[in-house]
Amino acid sequence: MELQRDISLRAYNTFGMDVKARFFATFSNVGELQDLLRLPELQNLPHLILGGGSNILFTQDFEGVVLKNNILGIETTELDADYYLVKASSGVAWHDLVVYTLEQELGGLENLSLIPGTVGAAPLQNIGAYGVELKDVFESLEAVHLASGELQTFNAEQCKFGYRESIFKHELKGQYIVVSVTLRLRKKPVFNTSYGAITQTLVSMQVVEINARAISEAVCQIRRSKLPDPTQIGNAGSFFKNPEISITQFQALQQDYPTIPSYPTATGQVKVPAGWLIEQAGWKGRRFEAYGVHKDQALVLVNYGGAQGNQVKDLAHQIIASVQEKFGIQLQPEVNII
Repeated sequence: MELQRDISLRAYNTFGMDVKARFFATFSNVGELQDLLRLPELQNLPHLILGGGSNILFTQDFEGVVLKNNILGIETTELDADYYLVKASSGVAWHDLVVYTLEQELGGLENLSLIPGTVGAAPLQNIGAYGVELKDVFESLEAVHLASGELQTFNAEQCKFGYRESIFKHELKGQYIVVSVTLRLRKKPVFNTSYGAITQTLVSMQVVEINARAISEAVCQIRRSKLPDPTQIGNAGSFFKNPEISITQFQALQQDYPTIPSYPTATGQVKVPAGWLIEQAGWKGRRFEAYGVHKDQALVLVNYGGAQGNQVKDLAHQIIASVQEKFGIQLQPEVNII
């Protein structure tokens, strides 16, 4: 729980941006976190909580305190004849939790395999992939209030989940630190293989009987084929949300772009892949010295080494303007820009 000064954050963000934190400390349990929050030198300073650092773009030094979440542990309790509750500490790597649930033969997280980051970050943006979102299996979370240090519990309704959204990105932004997440997982899974290339990948894998582990392996194959490894090339995964537009707007676009891909949403709108829009606007594979758009996945902005955060931010703004001009669709960053 040592409080350090002027620490480089390069090793703590997957973009590899070499910025500094005025103060830096790690915590391994709720008590240590509460003790840190009471330190006099940290009062009235901005706080930033880091898990895996996989959904953040630093554009400058952080003139506050960065708290690195190292709370670990997973426990399972039987809820009833159909469900188990799985409580995971917020510092657990998300994919480690997915692997744990597969080992316990519990369904629900298989489509969310290999998503980078930690459990604590998952509810903040309601992570989702291949037709499944965290809210579909969410039971509750525990969070520490930064100002008071009190531990509070939030249910799904209180979290106000939306597409890559939650109350913690809006009304309660910067006010709480998630310390655990509890999920409700089925003993007898209901599988979702209709989204993306899961079905085709299962066929190529020669899977005879569909199960959670097979779906997870298929999702991992797809993600590894499309997304660059941040240990090799600095990136934060998908930089933009997939936009949701009205059926009327989609039908109008379809007249000019008959092959435009789409997915229906529960709200009656149409989700269009941001990667397709960016590629059609001519950005895929474009490189500007130390940064650019990945050659295989237009959704991913990359740091080839030595790039500045503001360069990547400016590139994102250029892409947003370009897609807006060509399609009339406003892209929104999924990555948290600091």
